[in-house]
Amino acid sequence: MFDPSRDQARALFFETWRKYRAGLPLAGIESLVLDIVLLHPEYHALLADRDKSFGKDFFPEAGETNPFLHMSLHLALEEQLSIDQPPGIVQRFNALLARSGERHAALHEAIECLAGMVWRSQRDRAPPDAAAYLACLEKRAQR
Repeated sequence: MFDPSRDQARALFFETWRKYRAGLPLAGIESLVLDIVLLHPEYHALLADRDKSFGKDFFPEAGETNPFLHMSLHLALEEQLSIDQPPGIVQRFNALLARSGERHAALHEAIECLAGMVWRSQRDRAPPDAAAYLACLEKRAQR
C-alpha cells in the first residue's frame, strides 16, 4: 500500500485485529501492524467495534488523538527503520533509544518528528524535508 485511502488504511488495522482475535494467520504487513496494535491496548476496544469506529472522525483541536493516524505513523516509522530510509534514520533512532531506554517511548519521540515533517510538507505543499526530520531526531536524542 503506497498511497492507501483513509478507508483502506483503517481496514488494514481492523482486519489485522479481527484475524488476531480469531486466531487466524496473518499475511505480509499484518504481522507488523499487529505488533503496533499490541503496543496500544487503549485502541483495542475501538478496533473490536468496526461498525461503530470505522468511519469515526477525530478532532485534534478538541484534544482527540486519531488512533489510526498514530498507528499509521508507527507503521511508517518501522518501515523507515527497516530500510534506513532516509539514510541515517537508524543511527539517529538508536541514539534516541539509548537516551530514552525504552523502545516504545523512543518510537513516540521519533513519531513526533515524523508527524511534524509531514504536517510542514502538507502545509507548505512541498516535498518532505528529510534533513529537517533527521535533525529533529538528533536534537531529541541530545536532550
